[in-house]
Amino acid sequence: MAVPKKKTSQSRRNMRRSHHALTPVNVQECPNCGSPKLSHHVCTSCGHYKGRQVLKLRTAVVETEE
Repeated sequence: MAVPKKKTSQSRRNMRRSHHALTPVNVQECPNCGSPKLSHHVCTSCGHYKGRQVLKLRTAVVETEE
């Protein structure tokens, strides 16, 4: 089994981990409804993509109590 001969320094360890940072999610505003959506994806709230209706979404029926 391979065992390191010397202790890895904090500097060398941190330089190795410099590429491990997470990149933020690219969220843009939907031009049709204005809700946030991922770029190059269909809008989940209105179903539009590149200026045309792609998905037919069901509308939620809200019942009022009397």
